[in-house]
Amino acid sequence: MNRYIYQKKDWPTFDWDSEHLLVPLGEVRHLHGRLIGSMESLGFNLQSEASLATLTLDILKTSEIEGEILNPDQVRSSLARRLGMDIAELVPSDRNVDGIVDMMLDAIQNHNLLLSEERLSGWHSSLFPAGKSGMYKIKVGTYRDDSTGPMQVVSGAMGKEKVHFQAPPSSELEKEMDFFFRWVNNENNMDPVLKAGIAHFWFITLHPFDDGNGRIARAITDLLLTRADGVTQRYYSMSAQIQKERKGYYNILEASQKGTLDITNWLKWFLDCLINALTSSDKILSKVLFKHKFWNKYAKETLNSRQILMLNKILDGFKGNVTSGKWAKITKCSTDTALRDIQNLINRKILRKELAGGRSTNYELEEII
Repeated sequence: MNRYIYQKKDWPTFDWDSEHLLVPLGEVRHLHGRLIGSMESLGFNLQSEASLATLTLDILKTSEIEGEILNPDQVRSSLARRLGMDIAELVPSDRNVDGIVDMMLDAIQNHNLLLSEERLSGWHSSLFPAGKSGMYKIKVGTYRDDSTGPMQVVSGAMGKEKVHFQAPPSSELEKEMDFFFRWVNNENNMDPVLKAGIAHFWFITLHPFDDGNGRIARAITDLLLTRADGVTQRYYSMSAQIQKERKGYYNILEASQKGTLDITNWLKWFLDCLINALTSSDKILSKVLFKHKFWNKYAKETLNSRQILMLNKILDGFKGNVTSGKWAKITKCSTDTALRDIQNLINRKILRKELAGGRSTNYELEEII
């Protein structure tokens, strides 16, 4: 009995019900056209800021799906340096942060270049610069060899593991990946958005590396969606939406990998997720526009470097409550100095005490009229 999709006789000749996908595909095109139209009405600086915010979110969330929490300031700084953007308060970034930033920028900025084993090996090496995944040494920049057993997706406690999926044996990878690369590089007769969905599923099913397959699959998806979009600026994050719908993502992958070569259900899920990602882009755009409006209003205010730093952090989506203690820690000043900074902003009606109150005093931005 063939348990997994890659064991089917006609693998990888996928099939799908085009009529079932017409409505979500039409919605994707409508939302994308509206988003690009909105962005084109803004100036270059705002477009760049929106793209930076989206890329930062994309990298944070594609890592978070795999349980790796990156520092947002490091990701944003690494991206800004590589994009040549002049932003305040750049911070040094770790090698693993720079590595995933390099991979994502290569996927997006060089989306028209051929996909190859050499290119993916470079991406994989960027993801694991120390040659380790957590505490464990892995094969970096080359396909897995299954020397410790088959590649499996497993959950559950030790002794009670549940195998959700077992990837093709490593002996088949060269042939399987060559076929995949030929299809990605030469198939030009299908809808490019559907192609992105198929490529994502196909690569995840092959699972060619010891680790990092999910992040590389999502980078391939971004590469193909960038081709489909026709612009290298990113204004929506598929990875952020997948992270929100992570349970459904894993469920549909498992069901499809144990199903037939008809992957309509997977493609429908992929398109619905993309629709939600495009819809959520309004939040990113609103945040960028609010920040622009804020600094336009207070452009002539004399602020010290600590105040500028903290206001930018709040505008960029500071996680948690803003307290005098956090202010002091982040800006490396005393609590008394932090309180003076805050009180000065309250007096100028830039900050206010949060109305909700609580055990400690928290602060938020005043409304902008």
